[in-house]
Amino acid sequence: MPVWCCRCSLAGHFRNYSDTETEGEIFNSLVQYFGDNLGRKVKAMPLVEETSLLEDSSVTFPVVIIGNGPSGICLSYMLSGYRPYLSSEAIHPNTILNSKLEEARHLSIVDQDLEYLSEGLEGRSSNPVAVLFDTLLHPDADFGYDYPSVLHWKLEQHHYIPHLVLGKGPPGGAWHNMEGSMLTISFGSWMELPGLKFKDWVSSKRRNLKGDRVMPEEIARYYKHYVKVMGLQKNFRENTYITSVSRRYRDQDDDDSQDRDISTKHLQIEKSNFIKRNWEIRGYQRIADGSHVPFCLFAENVALATGTLDSPAHLEIEGEDFPFVFHSMPEFGAAINKGKLRDKVDPVLIVGSGLTAADAVLCAYNSNIPVIHVFRRRVTDPSLIFKQLPKKLYPEYHKVYHMMCTQSYSVDSNLLSDYTSFPEHHVLSFKSDMKCVLQSVSGLKKIFKLSAAVVLIGSHPNLSFLKDQGCYLGHKSSQPITCKGNPVEIDTYTYECIKEANLFALGPLVGDNFVRFLKGGALGVTRCLATRQKKKQHLFVERGGGDGIA
Repeated sequence: MPVWCCRCSLAGHFRNYSDTETEGEIFNSLVQYFGDNLGRKVKAMPLVEETSLLEDSSVTFPVVIIGNGPSGICLSYMLSGYRPYLSSEAIHPNTILNSKLEEARHLSIVDQDLEYLSEGLEGRSSNPVAVLFDTLLHPDADFGYDYPSVLHWKLEQHHYIPHLVLGKGPPGGAWHNMEGSMLTISFGSWMELPGLKFKDWVSSKRRNLKGDRVMPEEIARYYKHYVKVMGLQKNFRENTYITSVSRRYRDQDDDDSQDRDISTKHLQIEKSNFIKRNWEIRGYQRIADGSHVPFCLFAENVALATGTLDSPAHLEIEGEDFPFVFHSMPEFGAAINKGKLRDKVDPVLIVGSGLTAADAVLCAYNSNIPVIHVFRRRVTDPSLIFKQLPKKLYPEYHKVYHMMCTQSYSVDSNLLSDYTSFPEHHVLSFKSDMKCVLQSVSGLKKIFKLSAAVVLIGSHPNLSFLKDQGCYLGHKSSQPITCKGNPVEIDTYTYECIKEANLFALGPLVGDNFVRFLKGGALGVTRCLATRQKKKQHLFVERGGGDGIA
């Protein structure tokens, strides 16, 4: 089977290096080669026989990012050499943080001690670097203020680290697949990425800018435009599907030597311990005619930025695979738009107590479709997301919450004409005649005829390309990775996986489900990689001096 492989087109370029060249010269040449030729080389997809892939050594990408949503985009931005500095006139409202920033005003944030800067900060993320970066970009946002960022950005091309960003669709990831009729939960300014204000972009696209919340389709277009205007396109590959990420060449004693520094000789095209520790990434790219072109890449570091919307969670009950049971808003929205539920007398069953379930309730309610809303929690449960949202900013969600509280089912009355909630209930089964069986917390069962059912109880990332579906990376290694219950376990300052060196995770995979916080992951990863790069260069100079090499 033919595949395209990055290393095959790069091998000739690197065979001419001599041992007397410094690592910095090699790295600069690598940067120039990737920057000038990578787009053309990869698009051409030189074909080689798959059997040859395992016979030769390879020059690898320093970084491959899996996922092209906002996490992957922001990481690409920073790896491309963009650096945040404290603005000349900026004064952060947090006086302690401001004094720390003043101590090293001449340094970019990437070159500073993130643990020191993060100390004592509090926010709506469990990752301290995410809280730090958010308060630098949106000072005191959680107190309702709209202060400008205290940072300004500089493009320092000598900091460019060659990388690829692989995504299934266009840049923006899952935002291109979200239901277009709903507003985002966050303000538009919180959805923006560094260097391009969302308000400036959106005001040039539509005449009337009412309110601070925007449509998902606008966010998707913004992210796609961001990649273009920031000059990141050469790093992105669309329509790519990953099937395997592994370390096929790992040394037997790799656990004891993963962090060992390397010399220039290890960058040569030869079999070496360093090459054997690199990641092998396999997959395929879907091209215009619908066919699949397999590929194989090698990387020193892999960053997981897949998000968690790939695989909707299931109830795992009888009849859940019947065609009238949906598991996503796009499916449900498409059924409504196609008129499949028009003039139906029987209600739609919506399962879940989160914001996506609330979106489905609103979608059905606004389409005059009666709703049965089932959820396990009490309406007074303090952990319900509605209790964390200000009423003035999110009136539509508080409308749903009000109905959940005031229009609940009673044994003394029938279903209400538009909406009926079933707190502390769960679905036992679905039947082929489009009926469902509900059970209350007390054990009482009820049967209802439906026109459709929508199960919206969360989602899981698709990490099938990793061993054990990536479960071993989580805090609970026996359970699937989830944003809230079992995120990937990382070093909270570098975002490197605790259980796998040179593998990083950011965004929803580590519990940062909001765009405003996932940007901290890009900062952590970039600082880690930049620091290691400097150490390698310093070590080479020391070794080179000892061997009499210039």
